Amino acid sequence: MKVIKFNKKSFLKDLDFVSRNRKSNFSNKVNIVKKILKDVKTRGDDAIIYYQKKFDKSLVSKKNIILSDKEINKVIRNLDPSVKSSIKLAFERVKDFHVKQSIKSYKYFDKYQNELAYRVSPLNRVGIYIPGGTASYPSSVIMNAIPAIVAGVKNITLCMPTPNNKINAGVVYAAKICGIKKIYKIGGAQAIGAFTYGTNTVSKVDKIVGPGNIFVTAAKKEVFGEVGIDMVAGPSEITVVANEDNNSTLTAIDLLSQAEHDELSQAILVTTNLKFGLEVKNKIYKFLDVLPRKQIAKKAIDNNSAIIVCKNFKEVISVVNEIAPEHLEIKTKNNSTLAKQIKNAGSIFLGENSPEAIGDYLAGPNHVLPTAGSARFASGLSVYDFYKKTSVIKMSKQGLEKIGRSAIQLANYEGLFAHSQSIRIRIS
Repeated sequence: MKVIKFNKKSFLKDLDFVSRNRKSNFSNKVNIVKKILKDVKTRGDDAIIYYQKKFDKSLVSKKNIILSDKEINKVIRNLDPSVKSSIKLAFERVKDFHVKQSIKSYKYFDKYQNELAYRVSPLNRVGIYIPGGTASYPSSVIMNAIPAIVAGVKNITLCMPTPNNKINAGVVYAAKICGIKKIYKIGGAQAIGAFTYGTNTVSKVDKIVGPGNIFVTAAKKEVFGEVGIDMVAGPSEITVVANEDNNSTLTAIDLLSQAEHDELSQAILVTTNLKFGLEVKNKIYKFLDVLPRKQIAKKAIDNNSAIIVCKNFKEVISVVNEIAPEHLEIKTKNNSTLAKQIKNAGSIFLGENSPEAIGDYLAGPNHVLPTAGSARFASGLSVYDFYKKTSVIKMSKQGLEKIGRSAIQLANYEGLFAHSQSIRIRIS
């Protein structure tokens, strides 16, 4: 785990290492993904069935691509009641948070009685992708479905890989709680293609949301424009601001909470105390010995993570805003003051009683967040992502005459004769 000092001449170069290591590289996957997408567009269900067998060892047919009610009831029957209860609690808390996000249509008349309006309406069809295999999360169903539900999206469907024909009961139960009517037993780039182009079995959607591996992410990037997507998300990342006043054990385990996601995940400690940083580093490696996902977390810590040592909090703020992390924990005594000066972060957790992991499940805010520095210009998933906004213009005769001549001047200046004439013939 690299130690980077703010006052070293090589700091900017070292910090660039931090930024480079969280960028997803799709270049060697693009040709494969393009081939799959083209095949799904051309052959529909037949292509889906072929790729499910090839990549997931999953035997689906045109008759059972959609999870039946009988299968749903069977698979959730034996789900631990405490897990069901936790999923319900997460649903309630996340929905309570998102119902407070609202955007309203408005209309007004200017002084010339021109009617100007901004109309807000929900998307019609949304497809949610939920990973399978080692990364199959009921929490992702909740986080992606609830904003769409609150926005008023009527048609929400879900794709869920079933590697070796195994169905994740928690994901299915979360989908049922969210009221999702269709669950497709497909995954990978072929699922993104099915959502984009539609098949005889899979309904075409207007927007695709949800996490996935590098092939899924590359596919989403490829189809963007033909269909909407939430974001091009990279591996999970966390930055923790803490110093000698904090508990080094809590800091270590919080950093590992994201490192265990993926070998490409990133965990960064920003501190004003080198001794504390080294103590945290030591505890991270001790914790690694007992983690079930040790090999994954160790690669993330060894290859992508760092401890950044600053002289003061002014430097801390500068570093954090430059990193623009997906998740940011501020555990110092002056956490609220520091937080006000952080402009670039996906989600901020304040104080030692606010581990990032609580936000992953049921604090309330969404856990679908911008990665790889995109928090500089992007936000987490919200109700706003499932609205369309349409402007409406209704000019009065007086209004067109009053402002039309200025519009003609601008059209002529830009060399667009038909533009100016379309106004001129109405007011001359």
